[in-house]
Amino acid sequence: MRTRTGWRRALIGALASLTVVLGFTAYGGTGASAASGAAGAGTATVTNSSQNTASTKTAARAATVSSAAAAPVAVTRWTQTSEAGDPVGQGSSLAYTPETASFTVSGTAEYVRIRVMPSDISYWDVEFAAPHGDELTPGVYTRAEGAAVRTGHAPGLYVIGEGRGCGDTYGQFTINQIETDASGAVTVLDASYTQRCGNATAPALRGSFKYHALPLSYSYSADPGSTFAQHAIAASSTHTGGSSTFALTPSAEGVQYMVSGMREYWEMSLEPPTGERLEAGRTYPIAFSSSEDVAGVVINVSAYGCVRTVTGDLSFTRLTRDDDGAIKAFAATFTLRCDGTDPALHGTIHHYA
Repeated sequence: MRTRTGWRRALIGALASLTVVLGFTAYGGTGASAASGAAGAGTATVTNSSQNTASTKTAARAATVSSAAAAPVAVTRWTQTSEAGDPVGQGSSLAYTPETASFTVSGTAEYVRIRVMPSDISYWDVEFAAPHGDELTPGVYTRAEGAAVRTGHAPGLYVIGEGRGCGDTYGQFTINQIETDASGAVTVLDASYTQRCGNATAPALRGSFKYHALPLSYSYSADPGSTFAQHAIAASSTHTGGSSTFALTPSAEGVQYMVSGMREYWEMSLEPPTGERLEAGRTYPIAFSSSEDVAGVVINVSAYGCVRTVTGDLSFTRLTRDDDGAIKAFAATFTLRCDGTDPALHGTIHHYA
């Protein structure tokens, strides 16, 4: 779990004020009463467009500015699917954003409750709880019990909607991102869950929730016969905050980027052409070393990579810098071929962008 400081706080704060109406309110829900005190520690509400027309106009203006500047865009969204026979979701599929529902997040990293209200009389609650005495951090939580009635070292999960809930919850959930402010209130959350009622093999209710979350992931696919297909754990995979750690270190005008997780360790050096800076909206031809109009790219997985030459391309879709000009967030795609061969490594990076 991270406490937001520096550029992340300023960036999300600015985006939130531009794209949604954000306020603080007392929580008056009727979820798991045993946890109402903890979950009410800090509450943020995002209103929908039907409740505030001005927020829609502001969001449109912000989207235009963000697109022009290629700045990172924070996401608030909830999706859920229910298998036939699940008593809570009753086989339905739902998807809401701040334009179609109100979102309220209350609580701390010990116990957090999300309320999604499509209307004044309709709502869904999703609750995540760390084992007693712990705080939620990025990772996978298995063998979850009902959030308010969890026992021993079990984590807690509870989903209730339209008056329907589980009498006995079996489930698991993944925390990809979670951040809090100085008071302990949750300010960023990216999580997914699977809930089953009554037993561990009952029909499933699955969902995904993002609240002011910036994209954070690395995905790749390695063509058969490529150097990386021989040394990566899988032919294709996606690393997220629930499975992996990410690190970015500015280097001159470029970046050093590292991903560790799922038995893999990726190291990347991305440098601009000689005399240039990396820019969003640009696609660069690549080689081992930078030269005029050519970006320098070195990629290794678990210490294996290209030996003699590198060819391919590198494209940046979003990129932001701090006040000193160092890259702090970016989104990019690449295709890389080793030593004159045709099979390639294809990758997509989202580092808070």
